Amino acid sequence: MSSLRNSLAAVALLGLFFVSGQAFAQREIHSDSIPFKDRLYFGGNLGLQFGTVTMVDVSPLVGVMITPRLSGGVGATFQYYDDNRFQGSEGTSYGGRLFGRYNVLPNIFAQAEYESINWETYDYFVEDFRRTWSNALFLGAGYFAPFGKRGGANFTFLYNVLYDRENSYYAEPYVIRVGFVL
Repeated sequence: MSSLRNSLAAVALLGLFFVSGQAFAQREIHSDSIPFKDRLYFGGNLGLQFGTVTMVDVSPLVGVMITPRLSGGVGATFQYYDDNRFQGSEGTSYGGRLFGRYNVLPNIFAQAEYESINWETYDYFVEDFRRTWSNALFLGAGYFAPFGKRGGANFTFLYNVLYDRENSYYAEPYVIRVGFVL
């Protein structure tokens, strides 16, 4: 029942992002004013770590500006990890995300994001690893540091309101991300 309530709250919150974007838009973006391809943006995160712990993270995203302040999009995640300190600690995780972003100020934004990750976790009941899906609903804010005509870096602090210490992909309910967009 609690997860149903959280899912409904997530849908309502995302709906508010879309409604508020129309109400506070500085100018309307119509299909004839700015071509769709010019409203698209691409980016994501790339993480590399080598040594005793090896980690490769590739997380691309594509978004679209719906209004001058509101955007939304989708992203994917693929991670490879290998921790030489422990037996059985090599594997992959993968998944996807949907996000909505609202620019409160020119460089400050609020963000809501739903993410689902498939990963290997240790099951103590059968004493073996098994693949499982873990869902997260992140709410937070960030700062956009522009460079060039369209590009920039995003610094985002997100909090997972669905965090469950026993079943979460993340060790903590908060996530800090640094990414780039073009």
